[in-house]
Amino acid sequence: MRDANVYSIRRAMPRMSWHPQNLYNLWRRSLGGKRLETDFTSSTKSLFQQRWASKALLRAYHGDFINEKIFKRWYLPETLPDVRSQASRIANAASMNKWARRDQTADREAKRLENEAAKGLAPVGSLMFREVERRIDVIVFRSCFAHSVYEARRLVIHGDVLLNGKKHTNPNTRLAPGDMITVDPKAIRFLRPSAAPKPDSEAAATDSTSIEEEASTDTENPEANHSESVEQAAPSSSEADMAKHAVLPAKSKNWKRADPKKNLTPFSLPPYASPSIFIPAYIEPSFATCSAIYVRHPTARPGYSEIPTPYDADGEVIRAAWEWYTRVRPRMRSKSQLARMPENRQ
Repeated sequence: MRDANVYSIRRAMPRMSWHPQNLYNLWRRSLGGKRLETDFTSSTKSLFQQRWASKALLRAYHGDFINEKIFKRWYLPETLPDVRSQASRIANAASMNKWARRDQTADREAKRLENEAAKGLAPVGSLMFREVERRIDVIVFRSCFAHSVYEARRLVIHGDVLLNGKKHTNPNTRLAPGDMITVDPKAIRFLRPSAAPKPDSEAAATDSTSIEEEASTDTENPEANHSESVEQAAPSSSEADMAKHAVLPAKSKNWKRADPKKNLTPFSLPPYASPSIFIPAYIEPSFATCSAIYVRHPTARPGYSEIPTPYDADGEVIRAAWEWYTRVRPRMRSKSQLARMPENRQ
């Protein structure tokens, strides 16, 4: 990781993490003072600065551990979808049809435009990061098996993740629809007994004082305690008769009642993790087996994008980042470059 201080409050860049400080940075970018930095309608920044700031914010969340050169070459789509408004082009086409006296064609085009306006456009700009969402470490984090994408990456490298039943240690692998990942339950932090919240100091102090009081009463009145124990231990005549005629099961001395809480799997989520716990539509998890299936590639439809992002899927930040990457498109890939391509199962 190039930047160790990923949760810097000064920069306030949201990351793929459940960390409380990251949640605070997300609040600052959404509702706090940093929100005005991405409001480009009344900004004094130049167009280049707006595009650069948008690209930096999106890359901080979507694969900040991927080098920018590698991202542009392997994870950026070769054909970026056009997120610009098509109103000017459509108006020119309509005026040309009227000038050429093609009234029927102009009427059909007007009806089609009305239907598209009523339906709305899909936020296709967020699909720039579809290849990043296919990575196996990102899928582990999206399936809620790790606190952050950095921890998910470590799980893959250390061999705690299986891909289709086989050990897989390459976090750069992009999954294909139908691939199944399985995470070792012993490697998941919130399934360990040590992850349970510790009792408060006040509760511990009260418990210790009650234990000391009981010990002091036992030492002060040993004869009374002994007489009470003898009375409790001495059974009545009816109880003794019932015990004589009772049939005890075999090996009754070794029999013990099972503790229902002993066999349960411990489950302790970290503090402030609930806002980040959600499953995208293209993942089908199974928490009983600590596994997940990558069902299909993420997509977008009018008014909704399946790729999780802290910013508006059809907002100014996505559009400015799209404009940045359209100017710096990746070069043609040679045979030597294709040999170094990360594993893509498609």
